[in-house]
Amino acid sequence: MADVLRSLRHGDGSAVAVACARALEAEGVAVSLLVGEGQGVEPLWRSPGVAARFEELQFTLGVGPGPDTARTGTAVMAPDLDTVRPDRWPTLLTEARKLGVAGVCCFPLGLGAIRLGVLTVLTSRPGATMPEQQLADALTLAAALTGLLLEDNGSRPAASATVMVPPMELHRAVVHQATGMISVQLDVSLSEALLRLRAFAYSRELPLGDVAGDVVARRLRFNDDIDGPHSPGGRKG
Repeated sequence: MADVLRSLRHGDGSAVAVACARALEAEGVAVSLLVGEGQGVEPLWRSPGVAARFEELQFTLGVGPGPDTARTGTAVMAPDLDTVRPDRWPTLLTEARKLGVAGVCCFPLGLGAIRLGVLTVLTSRPGATMPEQQLADALTLAAALTGLLLEDNGSRPAASATVMVPPMELHRAVVHQATGMISVQLDVSLSEALLRLRAFAYSRELPLGDVAGDVVARRLRFNDDIDGPHSPGGRKG
């Protein structure tokens, strides 16, 4: 873990994510930032494989330990998903098990009332609690990431940028743009428009970002008839 902490200041995000997962003996690790006035969750980096798929699943469904941590600013510990009430995160629990995720622990990145992001740690071996050493290392990592985020939001020279620098182009901006377009198309609120977009993506097992991209590119349009979305050429979506 000491080597991982040193690499945060100069390492590549993908490589650091893999190193974090290895140091924590976790199935996967992901870091997300809270951006904009609405504190939307934006992925920064994550280890390949299950972590990337789980993060996309949470965003598509809009529920899970990550969104809960982002909203409350407190850690959400679910080291054994089998012990979580089925109605807490509808659908996500079943889909997470299909991915091979047995447990999820999310830690807030922030200081006091300042919320900056979320550290997500995935496990493939369920347990009643997170092992003591793993928990200590995760808390240490979360504190280090918080410190770097606070530095990057300050006046530190760009030349000393760390792996915590937010991406120049937000990966999920297209989702927010598509939500606005669907809201106009259906004359519904933004929250309902996002719900419709998520439901369409999940029902067809498509990444939410890909569906949103089709909406923004006008390859897919939502209507309010029984047939649902359709393409401008008349083909059903």
